[in-house]
Amino acid sequence: MESTPPFKEEAPVSLAVVVHAAGDLRLDPAEPGKLGPRDALVAVEYGGICGSDLHYVKHGAAGLSILREPMVLGHEVAGRIAGLGSEVTGFEVGQAVTIHPATVCGECEFCTSGRPNLCESVRYLGSAAYHPHTEGAFAGLSVIPARQLRAVPDGVSTRLAAVAEPLGVAIHAVNRAGSVAGKTVLVNGAGPIGVLVVAAARKAGAARVVASDLAAGSLDVARRMGAHDVVNLAEGGELPATDVVFEASGAPPAVTSVLRAVKRGGIVVQVGNLPAGKLEVSLAELVFREIDYRGTFRFVDEISTALEYLADGLDVEPILTHEFPVEEAAEAFRVAGDRSTGSSKVLLKF
Repeated sequence: MESTPPFKEEAPVSLAVVVHAAGDLRLDPAEPGKLGPRDALVAVEYGGICGSDLHYVKHGAAGLSILREPMVLGHEVAGRIAGLGSEVTGFEVGQAVTIHPATVCGECEFCTSGRPNLCESVRYLGSAAYHPHTEGAFAGLSVIPARQLRAVPDGVSTRLAAVAEPLGVAIHAVNRAGSVAGKTVLVNGAGPIGVLVVAAARKAGAARVVASDLAAGSLDVARRMGAHDVVNLAEGGELPATDVVFEASGAPPAVTSVLRAVKRGGIVVQVGNLPAGKLEVSLAELVFREIDYRGTFRFVDEISTALEYLADGLDVEPILTHEFPVEEAAEAFRVAGDRSTGSSKVLLKF
């Protein structure tokens, strides 16, 4: 196993990707914080830029989470343990890990009933939902509670393990539909999460998976991730009738479209984040065609299943379209936020 220098008493300093306000992204020196007895110091090697990271940089907010102070971004990361607290067992310095970004209360009705992703006091890495904000992990060194570490299996690189978090989101979304084995599936929206839903649905035994989008480049990635067929909506393509639809675009007009496209008695899972506030959506189809419309939010512990999928050979290389050193974070965010660049998942290398 590759070794890394152990944690020393003096506080090390590394570069962190910090959003100060809308349009103000900086690389700031940052100390990882004090290593507690149940913590681990992680030397981050790769981080994937998420849509929420982009929203903080562009709008100063992600949904209802409003940026009120500078915050380190990032929750899709993998690296190696550089130091361990005195009470941590089961891990060793130099071990490759990824991170479950959520900290939950462990006591509420959701935490005790197997749905901790709905915990009302959940804190997520790189989130402005609370004040003070929860710092993210886009830093060369991050102190993380050891309970949030997930060991990366042998044969899986930290580069690929950085995809475990969004893959976990996709797996949870597929699980929300119930069994898709033998069913026909439509994934509307072929961004990074959408194409990972394609892969997760295939892995779950879907008989046929179709992806739809407005961008030809995104549809190419979807096909390489396992879509049997694709529909280019910009060229007049029509949504097929399927048993299950995963609406991953987050565009309000798409909700009406997929409710009309899904078969009678079908299931629609809303994966893409919809804008806050009032939306113009036709819901009549829900009633007279008896459609189940379900939400999905992050994941429980499907990040562990994602690591198993990666170890089993699931190829996520098609979504890794760009990689930048952390010193070029501003350009990485520009590319990630501009679909005309052909970007899907953009990685930062620390």
